[in-house]
Amino acid sequence: MDIPYHPPVKRSLAIHGHRTSISLEPIFWDLLKRAAQEEGLALAALVARIDAERIQAETPPGLAGAIRVWLAARIIAGSSPEADSGGSIGEIEQ
Repeated sequence: MDIPYHPPVKRSLAIHGHRTSISLEPIFWDLLKRAAQEEGLALAALVARIDAERIQAETPPGLAGAIRVWLAARIIAGSSPEADSGGSIGEIEQ
């Protein structure tokens, strides 16, 4: 599989009633668009939801980082047996 290395691309979206710019690598933009489509949401609505979730964190990450983490967690949850057994994303087995 060819991994498409590319610098981040900045795009503007309106979330929570104001414009914001987000810089993500094209692969993350593609994954985010796919996730929004699968969830039946506009891209801006999904980003707003991720933004609302991230600001609840004890130490909120930046929005672009939160989007990357959200996408990775979504992929892990969809491909791991723990997703069906109630395992938490972010738990590390020791």
